[in-house]
Parts: sequence; C-alpha cells; structure tokens
Amino acid sequence: MSTVSRLRAAPEPDIQKILKGVEDRYNRIQTLEVKFTEKSALQGRTRTEQGELFLRKPGRMRWQYTAPAGKLFVSDGKFIYLYTPNDHRYERMPLKETEDMRAPLAFLLGRIHFNDDFREFQLLPDPDGDHLFITAIPKSDKLPYTEVTFLVSPDSGVIHWLRVRGQDGSVEEFVFEHEQKNPPLKDSLFKFAPPPGAEFIDSAPHP
Repeated sequence: MSTVSRLRAAPEPDIQKILKGVEDRYNRIQTLEVKFTEKSALQGRTRTEQGELFLRKPGRMRWQYTAPAGKLFVSDGKFIYLYTPNDHRYERMPLKETEDMRAPLAFLLGRIHFNDDFREFQLLPDPDGDHLFITAIPKSDKLPYTEVTFLVSPDSGVIHWLRVRGQDGSVEEFVFEHEQKNPPLKDSLFKFAPPPGAEFIDSAPHP
C-alpha cells in the first residue's frame, strides 16, 4: 500500500472520545494553576493581558494579572469581583448571571458536560502540531457567547488555547501554559479584599 493510500485510510479522530478525555481530566482535578495570556478584540480595539489563573472546585477562580499589574478577577463560588487599578474601582456581580467572557471557562472546574451544553462540534487538525481544534456551538442562544473553540492534546486532554466569540461581536482568546494539577491553594486566594479607598459598584440584585 502506498503512503498516500495509508494516509487516506487513517481513521478520523473520535470527537466524542476526545471530549470525554477533556472532561475526565478537568472533572478529576480539584485545583489548578496555569499561566495565561488573554487577547480581547471588540469593534476594532484590541487588548492583550497576562497573568496567572488559580482554580478550585466548586466554582472558585482567581485571575491575577501581571499586565496590567494589579488587575484582579475573583470568584468565591457565589459572586465575582473585578478590580481595575486604572479606575481604582471594584465591581461585584452574581457568578450565575455574569456575561463576562471568563465564565465559559467554568468547564475547567468540572461544571460543564459538553453534550449537555453544546449542540454541535466541529473538529479540525492543528497544522502546526499534533493538537486538535474543536469548535462547540451552544444549545442556547441566550448565552453571552455564540461559540467556543479550543485547542487540545487528544492524548492527554490538556487545553492549550481557547477562543470565545461573544454575542456582541467580541472575541476573547486565552493561551494557557505551565499547567499544574492539584497544587495546594490557600483559601485566601478566593476571598476578595478591596484595596483601600477603592470605589465599589454592586451589580448584584438585592432582596
């Protein structure tokens, strides 16, 4: 058999098996630490930020930015707090109601099962390596995003890159590097302490 024939006969990757591998990896993790680069684009404006992400089940995350230094995004499992040093202001909002594009990363906390939340999956090879791109289309059109694309290692289930397209035309891209599984993380990482003198905006509904 020629090389061309062997290549043509190669089986297509099993997308459900790959999704299951991603789910199994992150569902079994209790804590996670990873460095990230975040790129945002909306209406011709772009922004690149960097930092470190800490995750703990259930529902806790801390985006600690080094660029811009001091920016902070913390979830304590119930509320999200966002501090922007340029404005010296922090905002509180309910985790379940936020439209922030970091929210789709909840699957890293083992909270999302792909087939429950997405109706369609598209699979493409990575021309620059042995990874695969998977684009997922959500079942609901009421979510703040229209699709999520991620780059995974099919053997390990590791997510290396993620892109979220928003209903407003925005695009958020995240590159993840130096992932650490189940590191010891202090409770204080997920408790937001307002900087002295910072302006407070409460976006949480009051009874």
